[in-house]
Amino acid sequence: MDAMTFNDVHVDFTSEEWALLDRSQKGLYKDVMLETYWNLTAIGYSLEDHNIEEHFQSSRRHGRPERSHTEEKPYEDMKCGEAFAHRSSLRAHERTHTGEKPYGCNQCDKAFAYHSSLRIHERTHTGDKLYKCIQCGKAFSDQNTLQRHKRTHSEEKLYECNQCGKAFACHNILQNHERTHTGKKTYKCNKCDKAFTQRYYVRIHKRTHTGEKPYKCNQCGKSFACLSSLRVHERTHTREKPYKCNQCSKDFASQSHLKRHERIHTGEKPYECNQCGKAFSIQDTLRVHERTHTGEKPFECNQCGKTFKLHSQLRIHKRVHTGEKPHECDQCGKTFACPSSFQKHKRIHSGEKPYGCNQCDKAFAYHSSLRIHERTHTGEKPFKCNQCGKIFSQPNSLRIHKRTHTGEKPYECNQCGKAFPYDSSLRVHERTHTGVKPYECNQCGKAFGYHSHLQRHERTHTGQKPY
Repeated sequence: MDAMTFNDVHVDFTSEEWALLDRSQKGLYKDVMLETYWNLTAIGYSLEDHNIEEHFQSSRRHGRPERSHTEEKPYEDMKCGEAFAHRSSLRAHERTHTGEKPYGCNQCDKAFAYHSSLRIHERTHTGDKLYKCIQCGKAFSDQNTLQRHKRTHSEEKLYECNQCGKAFACHNILQNHERTHTGKKTYKCNKCDKAFTQRYYVRIHKRTHTGEKPYKCNQCGKSFACLSSLRVHERTHTREKPYKCNQCSKDFASQSHLKRHERIHTGEKPYECNQCGKAFSIQDTLRVHERTHTGEKPFECNQCGKTFKLHSQLRIHKRVHTGEKPHECDQCGKTFACPSSFQKHKRIHSGEKPYGCNQCDKAFAYHSSLRIHERTHTGEKPFKCNQCGKIFSQPNSLRIHKRTHTGEKPYECNQCGKAFPYDSSLRVHERTHTGVKPYECNQCGKAFGYHSHLQRHERTHTGQKPY
């Protein structure tokens, strides 16, 4: 391998920045750099720098002989013949053959071949970011990510796609991009056989099986399976919306939400169902649609075994068991388990009727109410009684009608026990106990318990004889 200088594998702090670090941070920085140095030499890099002795003067105290200056390499790997100056470097190198990963994370089940790799991984839990970009001040948890980030300033994009010409700063990002042309999904989940274009997505997907959520919000304690989801969530506390649409100036908390929104302007629908050809602007919507063909319901309730197409449906369903109703109306205090039910309820207070009939000027608070109303124009009656063939425009009307066949009387008077097939019939009957007479003649003021009785009475004023 080509020789590298020490400055290629470490980040210089300015004297002011170094002064701001406490003793533990300085010690951690030195430890990490020392580990990086020895591990790079273990896998064959030659680090040449006249300042290495100054940076690593503490290595003598730990008993490492100064063979890096003499180029003496007495420790040889019997498998590949590579030689090393230190026994520890040979041992670290041997793991490339054995696959041994002796350094395990005590917060999750991940393991690593090198202690430095473990230290870098642990920062995903602690949030430590030691490597700082000297141009923009952005900090990173590992050196490689910093080096990739630096290319955003230099605009160095060495890796070009040979199909569309798009260039990328990192080779692995190019590889991921190329799969958008091939559709190749090389990384498969070993539990459900679901395939992905990137290894990273498999790791995140596996957490849907394990339930692991390693990323925790330090403000509300909510946990997430994916770091990017935590970052987006944190903006619900800060109200930060850094991504702006350049067509309508609407702001968004995440870049993915902005991209999705932009398709409203462009009309782009890049995700197509390979069974029916239907296209979608959002990939998640395509995945949900595909389940209409496969019948797949991957989300199962661990209490009753009921399965769902969407994880959000499972989450809402679980509230049936827990009794949780997190959505509370601030006007009447009524609570709801389902956000859509809550949104519908709010229209009772606001009077909002967003669903307008395009044949008359009538408007409705609910889409289902609009659909039922439209049948008064079309004459459509899609609900048929399977016993007598009578048809109805509403499912509720069919349900009530079926009681004429079954004799079912679900509405019972709690005073005399008499039962009725309809709720309205029970309400009329209850007036025989309460004496309530809600129907009043507007000519003489006489009141009646039933609307039919009022109609009969009104004929004494009008002289009408309809029969």
